[in-house]
Amino acid sequence: MLDDMRGVMTAQLKHDIAAAYRDLGRRGFMPGSAGNVSVRTANGMLITPSGCSAEAVTDDSILSLTLDGKTISSRTPSSEWPMHAAIYRAYQHAQAIVHTHAEACTALASLNLPLPAFHYMVVAFGGDDVRCAPYVTFGTPELARVAVEALEGRSACLLGNHGMVVHAPGLDRALSDAIVLESLCRQYLLARAAGSPRLLTPIELQAARERFRTYDSEKRM
Repeated sequence: MLDDMRGVMTAQLKHDIAAAYRDLGRRGFMPGSAGNVSVRTANGMLITPSGCSAEAVTDDSILSLTLDGKTISSRTPSSEWPMHAAIYRAYQHAQAIVHTHAEACTALASLNLPLPAFHYMVVAFGGDDVRCAPYVTFGTPELARVAVEALEGRSACLLGNHGMVVHAPGLDRALSDAIVLESLCRQYLLARAAGSPRLLTPIELQAARERFRTYDSEKRM
């Protein structure tokens, strides 16, 4: 019975991951096969495969992987699995991860600039900015290391000359946060093109944090 329940849960997670990957593809966040999605499991993670476009991904495409990279699947996991594994190891509250090459995020990351607090929604990612990790070769332990460092105290970061990554307590939240981050980066780049964006003051940022703390509880009332 327990094995049956685990099988149903795994099947549902695979379905949800494939659906999220297709959604990101439709939004233009996954050019070609540039991006990956994973969810933490008791034995490691479920993750999208290497070289699979959003149009081609199916529930059966998603493979199970330990945090050491072991799998029984004939498919090859995403080349960024070490980064996902490192984030899961470093942050126990991370239950789902989305990594994309969304255009605005990648454009800002190519400037090697953080996303500053030009908008109050930036604080929703855990700090006064969304940091940009320095560029290192994709799919390497070094990329995993710099991503983990940039995520300290944050739920998202930019990856220099590469893209973005977000983690969240669940897949729906990771997906929505990736969409919000892309929107914010686009707005910031538009503002920079027009002039010098005004950044929120420390007092304004603190007020936004306090508002976010009560926001969820108010929604539940």
